[in-house]
Amino acid sequence: MKSQFLLYLKGFAMGSADVVPGVSGGTMALITGIYTQLLDSIKSVDAAAVKLLVTFQWTSAFERIHWRFLGVLLAGLFSAILFFTRVVPLPELIHSHPVQVYGLFFGLILGSVFIVGKEAAPFDLRAIAFTTLGVAIGFWVVNLVPTETPEHPLFIFFAGSIAICAMVLPGISGSFILLILRKYDYVLGQFALLGGPETLSALGVLVPFGLGVLTGIALFTRFLSWLLHHYGKATMAVLIGFMIGSLWVIWPWQSRVYETVRGQEKLIHSEPILPVVGTPEFYWGIGMMAVGFFIVLILESAARRSR
Repeated sequence: MKSQFLLYLKGFAMGSADVVPGVSGGTMALITGIYTQLLDSIKSVDAAAVKLLVTFQWTSAFERIHWRFLGVLLAGLFSAILFFTRVVPLPELIHSHPVQVYGLFFGLILGSVFIVGKEAAPFDLRAIAFTTLGVAIGFWVVNLVPTETPEHPLFIFFAGSIAICAMVLPGISGSFILLILRKYDYVLGQFALLGGPETLSALGVLVPFGLGVLTGIALFTRFLSWLLHHYGKATMAVLIGFMIGSLWVIWPWQSRVYETVRGQEKLIHSEPILPVVGTPEFYWGIGMMAVGFFIVLILESAARRSR
């Protein structure tokens, strides 16, 4: 029960990270020591397992699928998403307290780079080259300019399939991909509507999004797992680069431009600026960075003891 509860907490950490643009649930999986196990568990839901399920050979199917690991992890992940969209509206806090929220997650990403870099050491010239490539790709992705996009179910399906690929990658957030696609508030807002009079309307968005997530994760995780098993050090170097590249958009002090659409504020442009030393925002940002960094160290220490 202790190990299952710890796994639930790791899932909750992944879900919490996925709610915030710029932070990846894959980062949380990496620093808590379940990243490779996560990919292998997702891979266990293959065509043969699906065939067993649809032909009602459930005993054989569950012997093939890593259902205990996935079930507990997903329970924690969805609990976090519901908690931070319905109980504590984290997407709203990003607008009202950006320095504190982004300071916390900057510290989380910085701590992740430190932990994962320590695990991947020593670095040779080849690893440095792959890390540089990862930095360039991550920097390019997080600096894409958001554009207006449709709300058609096919596009929502596409957004889900792309976002889940980013969620699995440490350092690049699926939520930020949704923000780039102008679907962050739109999709996450549907979770808050579940259980109310607009439940059917919300499901009309979440169902195609969920189908896109399943499609993307079924295809992408197999490729990523293959890379980790065959080119582990090079792949980890690129992933570390992704995390470093994402720090640009997580920098707490930014000049942010919003526009109001249907009563909701949406971020349309963000550019890092230097903080003014001595102001409350400066101390809040530095303090929350430190909190985030030490949270990562604590999580990594707890994960190491549990292995």
